[in-house]
Amino acid sequence: MVEGLIGRKLGMTQVFAEDGTATPVTVLEAGPCVVVQRKTAEKDGYEAVQLGLVDPRAAKRANRPSRGHHEKAGVPPTRALREFRLDPGADLKPGDRVLVDIFRDVAKVDVVGTSKGKGFQGVMRRHNFGGGASSHGSMFHRAPGSIGASAFPSRVFPGMRAAGHMGDARVTVKNLKVVRVDAERNLLLVRGAVPGPAGARVLIRRSPGAAAAAKA
Repeated sequence: MVEGLIGRKLGMTQVFAEDGTATPVTVLEAGPCVVVQRKTAEKDGYEAVQLGLVDPRAAKRANRPSRGHHEKAGVPPTRALREFRLDPGADLKPGDRVLVDIFRDVAKVDVVGTSKGKGFQGVMRRHNFGGGASSHGSMFHRAPGSIGASAFPSRVFPGMRAAGHMGDARVTVKNLKVVRVDAERNLLLVRGAVPGPAGARVLIRRSPGAAAAAKA
């Protein structure tokens, strides 16, 4: 069994239980993916597969190295390539399709994405500083304050929280509960929020603890 899939965030909605309880969920389009390359312990030192996200438009945008790599596997060009670990004894070869139903018996997943970029932000938004008084006459509102003494150590320590670029970083959200798997539409509904805007590419992997619990 493959560890995960490449997907796309579609947005958020809510699912209602029979008792009327609403659960906030993120809708992920998980796959379909195709195996482009198989890595083995004998040749590469570990068991894994390189998956490609199936997209009919990928053939128009593929360059010559990408076309050659896919032709070697006997599959059409794909949208994105990512590597996932394989369970011991898994039998997958180039050209095999991997669908969202691999998460049917999985309780929780980890989702890796890129957070929304916020540009250059100050310390109050970037690090949740409290700021100064808003009263009349105050000359300290949104500034960071002192960043170090002048006499000793006469320098600013590394890691000092300051204004700067915020967001647009790789973020992993762990242990998201799988609420529903829709194999017909390649949809996976998970409880809670996922990093990135709607339409962003994400990686979906089984949570290690959830996989162990499922086997038990």
